[in-house]
This record gives sequence, C-alpha cells and structure tokens, in this order.
Amino acid sequence: MSAAELTPQEAARWAARAGLPLPDDRHGPVAAAADQLHAVVAVLRELDFGDTPPAIAYRAGTELSDAAV
Repeated sequence: MSAAELTPQEAARWAARAGLPLPDDRHGPVAAAADQLHAVVAVLRELDFGDTPPAIAYRAGTELSDAAV
C-alpha cells in the first residue's frame, strides 16, 4: 500500500478481497481506521531499537540488578 490515504472504495475492495464484504455505510469509517493504523505503523517502523534484544530474550519474573545495568 502506498503512502496515499486509502479511499472508501479501496477499503471496500480490500475487505471484499479478504472475504469481508462491508455495508456501504462502513466504507468510510474502515478507510479512516486503516489510515490511522498505517500512520501508527509508519512511526513504529522509524524507531531505532538499536541494542534492544528480541522478545524471546525476555524472562518474566526476573529483574536486572543495578550491577548488571
């Protein structure tokens, strides 16, 4: 999908392609929601996680001591 906003007609076409036909009155709100999600994901893609380990490295219930930081 390009950086251009999703039109209501495109939202209806993509939904139908996914097997989720939308009533006519939902095309606009679905397009707006998709645009908002696209904007949030675009911001997340720009983040630099640097030395952040992957989630698999996380150990629930354990904390780093001050010496380990």
